[in-house]
Amino acid sequence: MGLELRLPTGAGNHGGPASATGAGGGGSQPDSAPRGSRSAHDGGGLETYRLSGVPVAQGTYRPASSRLAFAAAHVVADPLGDNSPGAPAVVDWEHTLAFRRYLWSLGLSVAEAMDTAQRGMGLDWKATQELIRRSAGEAPDGRIAVGVGTDQLTGPAALDAVIGAYEEQLAVAEDVSAQPILMASRALCAAAESPDDYRKVYDHLLNQSTRPVILHWLGPMFDPALEGYWGSDSFESAMAFVVDLINDNVAKVDGIKISLLDATYEVALRNSLPEGVRLYTGDDFNYPELIRGDDNRHSDALLGIFAAIAPAAAAALKALDSGDLAEYTRVFEPTVPLARQIFSAPTYYYKTGIAFLAWLNGHQPGFTMVGGLQTGRSLPHLADTFRLADQAGVLTDPELAVDRFRQLLRVSGVDA
Repeated sequence: MGLELRLPTGAGNHGGPASATGAGGGGSQPDSAPRGSRSAHDGGGLETYRLSGVPVAQGTYRPASSRLAFAAAHVVADPLGDNSPGAPAVVDWEHTLAFRRYLWSLGLSVAEAMDTAQRGMGLDWKATQELIRRSAGEAPDGRIAVGVGTDQLTGPAALDAVIGAYEEQLAVAEDVSAQPILMASRALCAAAESPDDYRKVYDHLLNQSTRPVILHWLGPMFDPALEGYWGSDSFESAMAFVVDLINDNVAKVDGIKISLLDATYEVALRNSLPEGVRLYTGDDFNYPELIRGDDNRHSDALLGIFAAIAPAAAAALKALDSGDLAEYTRVFEPTVPLARQIFSAPTYYYKTGIAFLAWLNGHQPGFTMVGGLQTGRSLPHLADTFRLADQAGVLTDPELAVDRFRQLLRVSGVDA
């Protein structure tokens, strides 16, 4: 008899404490219910689930040669620290850094201190600075880029204050010789009165940076406070603004990450970029086709889902390097339903799914998160995530995963 346990059914895509202040839904959210589960929103019962997935082969990999691939990594909370909502983050540095070494061993680069690390959702600026310095100190061959934002601001801010906050964080990135990712800023979105205000801020920062940056376009499904970023609610107008900004600063822009969960939008922007400027996909719904590309161009990757499916991402990129598109598809295709489950609405709670899988796979001692965000998804949602992770082959030690999830179910009052 294979591994099995009794799992909750129903309410699979609902999650998130009612008091949360982050993003809501937005955009279409594809159905990701795994085989054998129900999705009734009024709850469900229990079913016996027998694991059927074959774990993707483990090993070490060289960085891909045909694509640049960043995994946006989460942070591990100290289970003995006060990581209640609103409290300063208490980070388990040992396991946080060990997870990054794991990603580097798979040939992936690390996008540090990004949304996946709970920027603006539990990770305060003091902890963020320490995270950047510790991680950059261990990064092999400079395979790290770090988020540069304005989240140390605590209230409404004028444009000059927004610029000052960006400058403070940019100085930290430059001090550790890490590539900056100019993150989308809630404070800038609130302060800007026109596209000209965005242009003032970004022209200043691009001129100040000593190395080419990655720009960051994060959609409102990840954070509703970013609605209308770049000064327009129209994708076409925002894209035209971004392309002009890049064309006028082409020597200072390595690329742009776009996270709108819409492949059509991404391809349109990708085809409009000047030669040599990369499009880093942040589309956690459609990444296989976007990374593979078309007859014109392809996307590189800067993805939160890569932290959850790291062995599969490494194997798929290796296949792409060797021109084996059949193997690339075989490895990546089963991960898409899992990704769509983890990033289902309310999208910003995807961080809970990333930490959940890290715990199941033995990368952290407990299922705890800074800001108490482990409560961000319901038990039925996590059960669907477990099923889909099994079917995608990314439960690296199925026996451990079953044992750990059974412990969580029992603590939650479910006899599994």
